[in-house]
Amino acid sequence: MKKEMSYLMNGVETPRIVFRTINVNDTDEWLPFFEDSASFQYWKGARETPAVECENWYVKQFNRLTENRGGMNALIEKATGKLIGHAGLLVQTVDGLAELEVAYSLLSKFREKGFASEAARKCKEYAFDKELAPSLISIISLTN
Repeated sequence: MKKEMSYLMNGVETPRIVFRTINVNDTDEWLPFFEDSASFQYWKGARETPAVECENWYVKQFNRLTENRGGMNALIEKATGKLIGHAGLLVQTVDGLAELEVAYSLLSKFREKGFASEAARKCKEYAFDKELAPSLISIISLTN
């Protein structure tokens, strides 16, 4: 895995989605994700208020970026210009090894429309085209 490489996909597009760098102005549009209990049915740990969860999520993403551990990109629907979710390449440590993960989360009203698969395929394509890692993983709950 290339350690000094940027994993961000700013400006990358699919037929329906534009990837762009996240920013603090996204929090209001992303807050409904944390207000939706279905978003957390597979997550472990105690929950904070949705606003605190949302703020903490963005802090974590910004920390990933500054530490070159990958990061989530905002997913913008081309047809509406609206934030529909996030996807990206995250450096994760699994069994003591650095692995590159394809990760994504969508707002509930955009689920089951093929956006997650479309974004994940583009992340995979990007990672291999840029030779960011020889393999990729996805960390998924066994009950999901």
